[in-house]
Amino acid sequence: MRYLHIGGEAIQSGLRIDEPDRLELDYVRAMMAFLLFCPRPRDLLMVGLGGGSLARFVHQRMHETRVSVVEINPEVVSIAREYFHFPQDDERLEVVVADGAAVVPERPASADVLIVDGFEDGETPEALATQPFYDAAFASLREAGVMVVNFMADARKMDAYLARIEKAFGRYPTLLMAEDKDNLIAFAVKGGPERIAWDELKARALSANVRFGLQLQKSFPSLRRRNPSEDGFLVL
Repeated sequence: MRYLHIGGEAIQSGLRIDEPDRLELDYVRAMMAFLLFCPRPRDLLMVGLGGGSLARFVHQRMHETRVSVVEINPEVVSIAREYFHFPQDDERLEVVVADGAAVVPERPASADVLIVDGFEDGETPEALATQPFYDAAFASLREAGVMVVNFMADARKMDAYLARIEKAFGRYPTLLMAEDKDNLIAFAVKGGPERIAWDELKARALSANVRFGLQLQKSFPSLRRRNPSEDGFLVL
C-alpha cells in the first residue's frame, strides 16, 4: 500500500500497488454513491485532488463523463501523477491549479456532479464551506445535478455546514457515513424529485455493480438510518 498524508496523520489517498485501479478507501467508495442520484453524469467537477483515486476511477471507467479537477497545490498534482498513477490531461480530463473557492463561481450550470473534497490540516477549509460557496455550488450544477461533500465525521462546525447547504439547495442534504465511520458524506440535489423509490435506488446500485464493480448497496443501511424514508421512498 502507498498512502498520501498532507499536513497530518489523516490519509488523503491510498493506492494498492498491485491493483492501482481499485478504490481502496472507504470514504472514496462512499462518495461514489453519487451514482445513486445521478447515474450518468456528463460532466464532473471536483475540488481537491489528493492522490486522485476517485477522479482517476471516473476517467478510466466512465467513458461518457468529462472530469475537471481543481487543486490549489501544484505539488499535490505532481505527487498524484508520480506516485498514484494519475493520468495526464486529455480530451476528457483537465486539472486546474487554482483555488476551488474561486473557480466554482466561475462555472455556472457546467456540471452534473460537483465533488468537494478539500482539507487543510485535517479540517474543512472555511473558504469551501461558506454560504457564498454553497450558493455558487448550487449555481454550478445543472438541473438534477448533485453536490457531494466529504466531511470528517467529527467536524466541529458540522451543523453550521449542513445548515448552509440546506439554505443553498432548499433541502437538507442526504447523509451517508463511510464504513470506517471517520467520514460523513453529504449529497445535495439541485431540483429534481423530492424523493426516490428504494426500488429505483436498488436498480441503480445493481447497474453500478455491473458497470463498475461498485457495491453501492452496502450504503443502504446507513442511508436508511440517517435520512427520512416514507412509503418505500428515500426523501431528498
